[in-house]
Amino acid sequence: MDKQRKLFAGIGQLIIPLVALGLLILFNLFRDPGFFSIGMAVNNSGNQVLTGNLISIIDSASELAIIAMGMTLVTAACGGQDISVGAVGAISGAVFVKVLLGAPSITPGIVVLGVILCCLATIAFMMFNGTLVSVFKIQPMIATLILYSCGRSIAYWINGDATPQLNSPIITSIGMTIPGVPVPTPIFVVILAGLLLLLIFRRTTTGLYVQTVGINQGAARLNGIDPVLIKLLSFALLGVCVSLASVIGVGRLGQLNHKTLLVDIEMDAILAVAIGGNNLGGGRFRLSGSILGAYIIQMLTTTLYAMNVSPVNVKTYKAIVIIIIVVAGSPVVKNRLSALWSRMRSGGSQAAASKGAG
Repeated sequence: MDKQRKLFAGIGQLIIPLVALGLLILFNLFRDPGFFSIGMAVNNSGNQVLTGNLISIIDSASELAIIAMGMTLVTAACGGQDISVGAVGAISGAVFVKVLLGAPSITPGIVVLGVILCCLATIAFMMFNGTLVSVFKIQPMIATLILYSCGRSIAYWINGDATPQLNSPIITSIGMTIPGVPVPTPIFVVILAGLLLLLIFRRTTTGLYVQTVGINQGAARLNGIDPVLIKLLSFALLGVCVSLASVIGVGRLGQLNHKTLLVDIEMDAILAVAIGGNNLGGGRFRLSGSILGAYIIQMLTTTLYAMNVSPVNVKTYKAIVIIIIVVAGSPVVKNRLSALWSRMRSGGSQAAASKGAG
């Protein structure tokens, strides 16, 4: 019975994003029946790759989906959001490129070393945010405003104002496709990140502790859970997610541009968490909801561009739709709909009982 209740509760959390996704799918099917068609094409490297709007949506949302997973954990544990992920991503990308350019040649081993070092650097910066939040009790959005403001300047100090080109098939494979594999590589990175977090939650009590701290820190402390440690851990995991997203971003362009790498992704990540039905005040969370929210945002963006909406107006239309989705999934609306449903069920039961008695 408890398992069934948890299952229904999880499904209930995903109703709004699933309905939103379904409406977007139906709208696009009516607007253009071939919108979701998938085909094969030859890219600039002469490799066979999958093409189509659906592949483009899943591929383009990769960085957002990965960061949304980490943002979900910080939100759940701290009851606030990290708005510095884009700027810290620029730092991460700068460290990654610095390692690659410092090597005689870009080999698989150097790339792995670059990923590890940029991941460690990103975790260090995220732990700075986590320390301000967990130890000094600063509200997350204020604490992370520091790196949001200066993060891209730090990336500039690391690599200067240059936009170094990385003419390497290995880097191209990270951001595009691996020769002989038609599926874009970033999609596999999203799956890898999701499986890594799932393994952590299944094999450890991290997920439970994050929720417990987010719901009630005092109760968590009485049960032997250290809220400071859990909050720092959530920021560290967000750091891993940001570093993976930054590596994908560098691979897509084959260069580093600290001004544009992951720019404005923090707002979309927060929206993805909200659209996924997660409480922005902390507590219970569902990673699948945030991932779904990321793909909804990207599908909405792709739909608007397919309708020839100018880039200037895309953000406005996207904001209107997202407001509707977020309001529909707010606790106030959910409670009223739940109360209405309960009254309808009780009314139906009473009518059936009266009919049976008659």
